[in-house]
Amino acid sequence: MTKSAVPRRHLPSSPFKAPVEQPIRQFNVGDRVSHDEHGLGRVVGIEEGIAVLVDFGSVQKRVLSPYTKMSAL
Repeated sequence: MTKSAVPRRHLPSSPFKAPVEQPIRQFNVGDRVSHDEHGLGRVVGIEEGIAVLVDFGSVQKRVLSPYTKMSAL
């Protein structure tokens, strides 16, 4: 079974609640972050709405938006 690329439309008359869209996380240069795969790091660069560059000590990674695996500390 494949997943449709188009999001489902919510009907106003539906008895089910509309899905809530998560707000886009914002990071600033210098913020400490935790990533599920890479661990602790510090934001060293920002590409507005696209990605952030994070220094994890031994490696720098470009993490793409919506940053589902990363959280601010």
